[in-house]
Amino acid sequence: MNMFNRSAAFVFGASLFLGSAAAQAGGTVEVLHWWTSGGEAKAVGELKKTFEAQGGKWIDSPIAGGGGDAAMTALRARVMAGDPPTAVQLKGPGIQEWAKEGALNDVDDVAKKENWDAVLPPALAGIMKYDGKYVAAPVNIHRVDWFWANPQVLAKVGASMPTTWEEFNATADKLKAAGITPLAHGGQPWQDATVFEVVVLGVGGPDFFQKALVELDEKALTSDTMVKSFDQLRKLRGYVDPSFSGRDWNLATAMVMNGEAGFQIMGDWAKGEFLAAGKRPGTDFLCAPAPGNGYILNSDSFTFFKVSGADRLEGQKVLASEIMSPAFQETFNLAKGSIPARIDVPMDKFDSCAVKSHDDLAAAIAANSLVPSMAHEMAIPRTIRGEFLDAVTNFFNSDMSSADAVKALVEGVKRAQR
Repeated sequence: MNMFNRSAAFVFGASLFLGSAAAQAGGTVEVLHWWTSGGEAKAVGELKKTFEAQGGKWIDSPIAGGGGDAAMTALRARVMAGDPPTAVQLKGPGIQEWAKEGALNDVDDVAKKENWDAVLPPALAGIMKYDGKYVAAPVNIHRVDWFWANPQVLAKVGASMPTTWEEFNATADKLKAAGITPLAHGGQPWQDATVFEVVVLGVGGPDFFQKALVELDEKALTSDTMVKSFDQLRKLRGYVDPSFSGRDWNLATAMVMNGEAGFQIMGDWAKGEFLAAGKRPGTDFLCAPAPGNGYILNSDSFTFFKVSGADRLEGQKVLASEIMSPAFQETFNLAKGSIPARIDVPMDKFDSCAVKSHDDLAAAIAANSLVPSMAHEMAIPRTIRGEFLDAVTNFFNSDMSSADAVKALVEGVKRAQR
């Protein structure tokens, strides 16, 4: 029996046993997501707990594989088979693409009743809507452009957190000379792309990032600045240990945590791993924005797919309301390492890294230096993102020149746009 039929069987059985009103008290949701690591699993567990406290039935459908690529493949197969999950972890242009296919339900009645427009950053609210109606609910705001470091490891070479790529390279050279892996990294395409976009921000700044990775401006993509970005990526490749291929991101975080490596370049979901292990910011690990004077935005959200049946429809509405509740936004983001999507949630319970992220987000909005993540599907369609991932990963795993990498990238983008 497939998951859809199991869900339907549960709903039917529950309504017979308890009566239809009781069965629909909190609704039933099958939730497809890719939060399977320690900090992420704890965070999604908070959402499950909150939903079930309303009398709902939660059917968990995790798809392992950081970055969500495997989950999106599974989702496509489910929808094609006429068996969509009730709610799916989805983001950015992907929300709009599914909406255009007519695959989504809206939860606009919940959003209007709770006045979501007043508590979400306008740019983020726009991503959650299709044709002016909310079809998704954001759970958080992640910053992608972070350095994470082990202070004890840095102390061994007399180094502090770098503020430029030149400083990072100099510290990495010292670590390498001391027999310490400078950069913990997992050789998966989405991780390669994460490091790449952080490098692009640091080398070119937010305006260049916007033109190249969001607007796909050919002049920017073929510029000397893009060549220099690949040059820096090549430097980083030399700071990675030989066993990086295929490593999950949270295992790279563990390398920093355990003192096997000095740094990791990763979004602030990495902080969730440190916190889940009982580590304290400023003492057991360090955080600092990577160079670039910008803010690369990533936001997780749940999108509501077109299902039928009063119980599942009720489940969608209850889940949407719970996701956007201030109490859940606080609890979830304290576990996840991110900051609330709602702008009205107090930050007094959050750690120094989160407060820095919150303050920098406000500054980036004011300075127009907030940019959406290419690597994490906030900026461009998946087909074009796929070309970026291919070009970057091919470069990272070969001796290709930076000039040839730029050429391959531009050809790939043009191919995807045809």
